[in-house]
Formats: sequence, C-alpha cells, structure tokens
Amino acid sequence: MPGLFLCAFAGATVPRAHADGAVPLTLDQAVRLGTQRAPLLDSRDAEVAASRDDAVRAGRLPDPVLSFGVANYPVTAPGAFSLRADSMTMRTVGVMQTIPSRAARQADRNAASAGVAAAQADRLALAQDLRQWIADAWIEGWAARQRLDLLQALREESDLAVRVTRARLRGGDGNAVDALAARAEQAALANRIDAATAELDRARASLARWIPEPQVDAPLAEPPDFTQLPVPVPTLQREVDRQAPMQPWQAREREAQAALDQARATLHPDWSVSLMYGQRAPRLSDMVTLQVGVSLPLFTRNRQDRAVSARQEARDAVQFAREDARRAQRESIARIAADWQGWNRQVDRDRELLLPLARDRTRVALAAYRGGGPLQPWLDARRDEIALRLDYTDALAAQARAWAALAYLLPASTLSSEHLP
Repeated sequence: MPGLFLCAFAGATVPRAHADGAVPLTLDQAVRLGTQRAPLLDSRDAEVAASRDDAVRAGRLPDPVLSFGVANYPVTAPGAFSLRADSMTMRTVGVMQTIPSRAARQADRNAASAGVAAAQADRLALAQDLRQWIADAWIEGWAARQRLDLLQALREESDLAVRVTRARLRGGDGNAVDALAARAEQAALANRIDAATAELDRARASLARWIPEPQVDAPLAEPPDFTQLPVPVPTLQREVDRQAPMQPWQAREREAQAALDQARATLHPDWSVSLMYGQRAPRLSDMVTLQVGVSLPLFTRNRQDRAVSARQEARDAVQFAREDARRAQRESIARIAADWQGWNRQVDRDRELLLPLARDRTRVALAAYRGGGPLQPWLDARRDEIALRLDYTDALAAQARAWAALAYLLPASTLSSEHLP
C-alpha cells in the first residue's frame, strides 16, 4: 500500500506540459530571466552612472570668477561722479581663482569614490535580494501546483463514495444521512480545489511581475533538490560580509571615512589668486593688480576640531553598527538553517510515513463501508487525510523558502553553474 501511494504521489507531482508543448520553466531560468529584465536593477544602474559622473568632477578646481567695475570713483566735490576728474579713477576687469588645498581636493575625490562604491554595493545587494524574491515567487507557484494536484487526486475517491452511498440507499442497505454526508464531503473537496486553483492563479500573477511573456505562461519544471544547499552553512557563516544584507556596510564605512577626511582637510589653508587690470583716463598709465590670499585656520578649537571630532565619532558609529549587523546576520543564518533542517525532516516523514498511512486508512475505511460498515470512519479518515495533505504542501513551501533564503545569500558569481539555483 505505501509503495502504491508513493508511486501515485510521485506521478501527481510531475509538472504538466501545456498543450502547445511549452518548455517547463525551471527555477534557474526564472531567476535568470527575472534579473535580466528587472526595472529595479535598471534604476540602480542609473544611480551608479550618476555617481560616476559626480566622481569625474570631484577634486577639480572651482570655476574662476570674472569681475569688472569702477575703482576710486569720486562721489563728492570737486569732480563728483566723473570718470576723468581724478587720476586714480579707473575702470577695472579682473579674474580670481580659488585654489583649495591638496588635502581638500583629495578628500573630495575620496568622497566621490565612496559614493560610487555605495551605489555599486546597493546595486549588488538588490541583485541578490531580487534573485531571492523571484525564487520565492516561483516556489509559491510550484507549491500551489502541488497543493492542487494532491487535492485533485482525491476527487475520484470522493465521487466513488457518493456512488456507493446512493447504491446502498437504493438497495435498502444505506440511509439518506450517509448519502448527504458523502455529497457534502464531495462539495467541500470541490471548494478546496477551487481555492487551490485561485491560489495557483495568484502565484502566477506574482511570478508575472518578474518573468516576461511567454515564459511566464509555461508550466513549472521540477524543482532543485531542496535538501541540498549550493553553499554549505559553515561557508555562509564565514563569508557573511559578502551577503546581500552586509553589502552596503563597507561602502558606508568608506563614506564615513571620506567625511572625516573632508573635515580634516579644513585644517589646511586654502589659497586664492586674483589679477585685475585697471584702465585710467587718457594719458595716464593703466594699472595691474595681483593679489594672493590664504585662509588662516588659526582658531580651530570650536570650529574645525569640532567637525573632525564629530566625523570621527560618526565613523566609529558606523563601524560598531556594522559589527552588530554582522552578528545579526550570523544569527539569521543559524535560525534559517535550523528551520530548513527541521522542514527537511518533517517533509521526509510526511512523504515516507504519514501520507501513506493516511491514504491507507481512508481506503480501508471506504472498503469497510462498501462491505456494510458505517460511513463515519471514512469521513473522519478523509478529513484527516485532506488536512495532512495541505499541511504537507505548506511544509514543502516552507522548506523551499528556507532553502532559497540561504541559497541566494552570496552573489551569483560565487555559485558554480552546476549548483546555481
């Protein structure tokens, strides 16, 4: 009996091919297709490009300033408001160039570079998260298909029970209560099948967000082995800094360090150079003025020193927060791994023991009723079997989601093509 049930169950879980011969969509293909057409990644690419453009202008000298006007213009008598009355009056034109310190320009370049690294890290983290989101959508559809198949496999027996109760009623050996109970059980199963069909349609709608047509309409292929991870848990614990939740932290540290460098650069003086040409009245010599300026960061205690101290404390805060995030990520891996291992054991026990026993109990109860026994044992066994099948598909989905939560923690380049889910 158990062997016959397992054969029937295995047949029920094989993905159905569409009438048009569509190739089944594997989990690997879904993830690849979804990441190739994701607008979210296009958005991150644009942000990376924007940060690179910002990095090009970083550390360059500011634009020069052009000035023009009138110098030594008299406004009181004698010669008020005349450009020729006083020999010192002249029309001027000049240019001034501010020259930030080398430390300031280098700090600006470092800040821009940190911005590029942050944008790239956000893009990489999103790509890893996106792979898991697509995998979860595929798993949701696959689990819904399993639930529908397991419920539809009970339809024939339900129809048989209704026919048997009617035959016994016509033969005078049954009663109307049993016939009505069998019919109600048949209707309840139809309701569950309709709900499972709607759940499958919802799962398809979720998958359609990520997968383009016509691939999204293809049947789902057999899943990978959810009892084997592409990367062992100890490796995940060691390489925690490369995982999606940790990707932005190194970039945040670089940004905090760049802000500290910029604060320290204010301790270095900035320079300025200006050249001015003055045109005086005819027969008088024109004038040229050259000026060099330098900032004097002399009183730094409550200005520059405070800024440096604040930026240093901000950098330390980021480092401490990163260490806490690292510990939290290790904890998360351990908890998910524990759940995954528990679901592995439960799914195996359900498949190998509980589901065959429930199937045998239902068949024996129906056979006993056909031989003249009561119907209630079959109704009880039937309801227990349906509940167990639904619990089993929930366990399958939970096992697969836990697997995906671990399998997609590292970047895609880490996984070999042999094991890439």
